[in-house]
Amino acid sequence: MEKWDNEQMKIAIVGPMHPYRGGIAHFTEMTAEGLDARGHEMHPVSFARQYPEFLFPGKTQFEPDDEAPAIVRGAPRLLDPLNPLSWLRTAWRLREQRPEAVIFQYWMPFFAPAYGTVAHILRWTDIPSLAVVHNALPHERHPGDAGLSRFFLAACEGHVVMSDAVANNLQSLRRPDATVRRIEHPVYKRFGDPVPRAEARAVLDLPDDAPVILFFGFVREYKGLHVLLEALPEVLERLSDLHLVVAGEPYDDPERYRRLIRGHGLDDHVHWHDAYVPSGEVPNYFCAADLVVQPYVSATQSGVAQIATHFERPMVVTDVGGLAETIPHEEAGFVVPPEDPPALAEAIRRFFREDWAGRLVEGVRERKHAQQPERLFEAIEDLLPGKSN
Repeated sequence: MEKWDNEQMKIAIVGPMHPYRGGIAHFTEMTAEGLDARGHEMHPVSFARQYPEFLFPGKTQFEPDDEAPAIVRGAPRLLDPLNPLSWLRTAWRLREQRPEAVIFQYWMPFFAPAYGTVAHILRWTDIPSLAVVHNALPHERHPGDAGLSRFFLAACEGHVVMSDAVANNLQSLRRPDATVRRIEHPVYKRFGDPVPRAEARAVLDLPDDAPVILFFGFVREYKGLHVLLEALPEVLERLSDLHLVVAGEPYDDPERYRRLIRGHGLDDHVHWHDAYVPSGEVPNYFCAADLVVQPYVSATQSGVAQIATHFERPMVVTDVGGLAETIPHEEAGFVVPPEDPPALAEAIRRFFREDWAGRLVEGVRERKHAQQPERLFEAIEDLLPGKSN
């Protein structure tokens, strides 16, 4: 990896990291590893507690394995969003380290009081805060979200965003003089190389020659699995041997989706692996699929699209948030209206009926080149003291 052409800088990064699981933790680790490889002195700071158990909708917040990336091994676990004393301890630790900048991973207002307190204290001591903003406002809105987000985001000198939707939400929440860098969401390389399709399908007990589509990630209302299940009977009218793989832990009532599966007679066509997918198993799901479907009802951006891009899988996405920016229509996939089962069904049928796979895979490969993680590291470096303009 090419190193930064300026002097090494001392940078702290605050966000969830191993043993916490999920896309934000993976993103934090990727950022720390990448900036370290470019010659910076990195100081990761993780959470003492990410969510209280009663607020977390899944089975566990932690990775099922013990293999932590080297850069975050031994990282202090300091910040507890429900313990104000930990906010002060975190700020004090960062002040002692005297980094030239602190990078926060931000994705929901629940963390804004803790983040904002730390960032304001750092600002009083002339340590600039930068935010990688995954969501300026959450997918599922609540009263007070904007005020909480503004409390943190207005304390930051600069922001990196990965979709126009997030950039637009950020506009009213940041300081007017804060610098914003817009990049494409980087692909995730942590999941390793592709595996042969036949091998992946054998592992998942799928037929070798049938059409297979994939819904990946935790299951929640805004992700629209219910829309896909409503569309599937219409798909099966023309593609009677198609299989849908759902790989993800339910974060809301799973019985709602199981009723749809039973009610539409889909039991033989839907394979639901209703648990968190460890990193080592991710390649099997994407490499077994011909097409990844993201029928989101609302969104800003999606890490799932970047995993699909890494494994060079075309997608069908809905025209919400920044998804259509990531997957240009008829270039890397198809874009359909949200909450429209007939349109979703037609896009899936069209992909197989008109043999779009080869054309769209080429488009995905072009997107993959544009979404290399180096763009993220360069954007952060451009915001470091003495570089932003």
